[in-house]
Amino acid sequence: MVRLTVDLIAKSINHKNHKEESFSQYLRKATHLNVSNKNIDAIGDLSLCKNLNVLYLYDNQIRRIHNLDFASNLKHLYLQNNCISRVENLISLKKLEKLYLGGNCITLIEGLDKLEELRELHVESQQLSLGEKLLFDPRTLHSLAKSLSVLNISNNNIDELQELAVLQNISHLIAVDNQLQLIQDLEFVLNKWTKLCLLDLKGNPVCHKPKYRDRIIVQSQTLESLDGKEIKDMERQFLMNWKASKAARKKSKERMTSDFFETGHPIVPVHHNSSVKGKSDLLILSELHRSANNRKEPPQRPEEESSINEKIRHLILKDSQSSLPKTDIFEPHLLHQMSL
Repeated sequence: MVRLTVDLIAKSINHKNHKEESFSQYLRKATHLNVSNKNIDAIGDLSLCKNLNVLYLYDNQIRRIHNLDFASNLKHLYLQNNCISRVENLISLKKLEKLYLGGNCITLIEGLDKLEELRELHVESQQLSLGEKLLFDPRTLHSLAKSLSVLNISNNNIDELQELAVLQNISHLIAVDNQLQLIQDLEFVLNKWTKLCLLDLKGNPVCHKPKYRDRIIVQSQTLESLDGKEIKDMERQFLMNWKASKAARKKSKERMTSDFFETGHPIVPVHHNSSVKGKSDLLILSELHRSANNRKEPPQRPEEESSINEKIRHLILKDSQSSLPKTDIFEPHLLHQMSL
């Protein structure tokens, strides 16, 4: 059991170059304190270190965050690779800008509601139970929405990012080796993250989706690096042109569909003899139906049938008369023979 105290600090640092001042005076002026990898399992009274800006406590055996109320000027706190299971007792660190908690046993990111200056949060590789994933307290997320710009959540079995969409100021997201699968989930948050310039998702199933990189680049206009590879202007411009062309084809298809619902019939192209003037290149199928229907003769009534027969006999007689020479039609004897 090793407890972090002033005495331990005195043994750990070289104070030989500060003979003109006491150790207590030295601690009061100190802005950086490195007590990493000292097998420390608890934080004791460090109230003399009121001017600390940076505190290194990584690679120890610390189980609980406490006794840091004195550090009102602390800006960077390194607590990665310890045995911490809960984020707590940080409310007094009003000026904290960077918090490193990777490699602990944390299951829920909470207790950061009052840290309005926090810009970086590193919570990668928590020691989670099988099937467990890292969760976020909505109150903490909303509290960090305007300040947080760098977030590292790698290797935490995370399968979706939508709850992180509230982080409107995020510029760097590192989420490698998680369980992200839906590209639609990524497109949703990318639409919210208008300041994102670096995104690293290596080791997630979504990286194997068709056109994964293309769709991410098209969705985020500010992104400069994806999965460790720079996004060049030429690549983005090409993909934007591809997206515009695809949108134009979709719009054209929707317009044709709209025309169908407005007329009730599809409009299709037809071929015709180019020598015939006045023909249209488009044909409404309903007109074909009407043409077919017009060719159907309605059933005839008896009196109509009699009138038609009379007209036929008249035409036959007229045709017979027209077949004779004109000079013979007016000769009575020929007319008499024809009537026989």
